[in-house]
Amino acid sequence: MSERDVTQKILAALADYLKRDRATIRPDHHLRHDLGLDSMAVIELLYKIEEAFDIQIPDQDLVGLSTVASVATYVEQRLSPGKRSRSGKRDRPVKGKKK
Repeated sequence: MSERDVTQKILAALADYLKRDRATIRPDHHLRHDLGLDSMAVIELLYKIEEAFDIQIPDQDLVGLSTVASVATYVEQRLSPGKRSRSGKRDRPVKGKKK
């Protein structure tokens, strides 16, 4: 999956979550400041992204995920074979999901 595909999927998830037109959400938007997500909403959104892409995002990686683009870049890196999270741990499937 290309980074553009990842970004489009994340934009669609955000638009659905925020009940907004996808065209109003840009990759440079900050999740909190521009889109108005509070900390709980960011966690809920990232959980949806974990499920959508079948990855797990370690808590220590959450700090760097502040914009739509940073989330897309992070997910793209995690989807690349053999990539590690920022914490250095290898990607593992989401609990309860089979690869």
